[in-house]
Amino acid sequence: MARQKQFKRKKNTINGWLVLDKPYGITSNEALGKIKRIFSPQKVGHAGTLDPRASGLLPVAFGEATKTVPFVMDGRKVYRFEVTWGAETSTDDTEGEVVATSDIRPQHDEIRAVLGEFVGTIMQVPPKFSAIKIGGERAYNLARDGEEVELEARPIDVHRLDLVDCPDQDRAVFEAECGKGTYVRALARDLGQRLGTCGHVTELRRLLVGPFGEADLVDLDEIIEMAEEFEEEVDIDALVDEFVLPVRDAMDSLVEVPVSLDDAARIRKGMAIILRGRDAPLNTEVAFASHASVPVAIGSIDKGRFQPSRVFHL
Repeated sequence: MARQKQFKRKKNTINGWLVLDKPYGITSNEALGKIKRIFSPQKVGHAGTLDPRASGLLPVAFGEATKTVPFVMDGRKVYRFEVTWGAETSTDDTEGEVVATSDIRPQHDEIRAVLGEFVGTIMQVPPKFSAIKIGGERAYNLARDGEEVELEARPIDVHRLDLVDCPDQDRAVFEAECGKGTYVRALARDLGQRLGTCGHVTELRRLLVGPFGEADLVDLDEIIEMAEEFEEEVDIDALVDEFVLPVRDAMDSLVEVPVSLDDAARIRKGMAIILRGRDAPLNTEVAFASHASVPVAIGSIDKGRFQPSRVFHL
């Protein structure tokens, strides 16, 4: 049996975003573990967990990019998902046991007629098998232990919900653009109930998270293949050049304040600066200062005064 290549183990200074196409069948943490073994970064995290039975966009933050994770997680998400009619499960996907069945199969026009009810700010009861905490315990742990889990409805934002395809009478494919905290599995469950039948998610793929979309996706096998091409140790610089996006890409939605070299030095010491110029913003809750297009700090602007809150070391 061929000996598995040993990747470079020293911790590497890497700053930026890797937009991973998480494969079906592994957890987000397992995918992150594979990335860590290859890149061996000093610091790494991801922005938004995907279930093992879901695939698609998992943004991975290295180094200073971890300071921008909240801006990615708070951004809109786009999911494409398949709902199979006729059965509702305990988990609202294929993992759980069937808890209800129906012989009713909704038609195209019936489905389209109710989609508008699920767009806007709506109330949603999360799945019992979810990461929401109840008395300090994750709901999915309580549910797996056989305890009765009661979760309260909470407001979510669904910006768009489209019927993409109906491959046959048992299945329908949707695309949803939604805000933070939305459970697609619950959308499938609620759609089924609204249509007088039962439904659960049988396929789920995330296509967008905040500023990152399908064009940014990197296949995990492609990373592994490139890493294995190096004969002795992994060329981290080559991997970073090929796959890692700049830290600033996560802050496209924020106001950018270009500053001079002297002001950048003051900001890096935690000092506030006065913004000058006719077009300088006066008040902004969240902005980032940059010098020569390199982020210097995240902060706020009050009466033309930029106050840093998190400084970048780039």
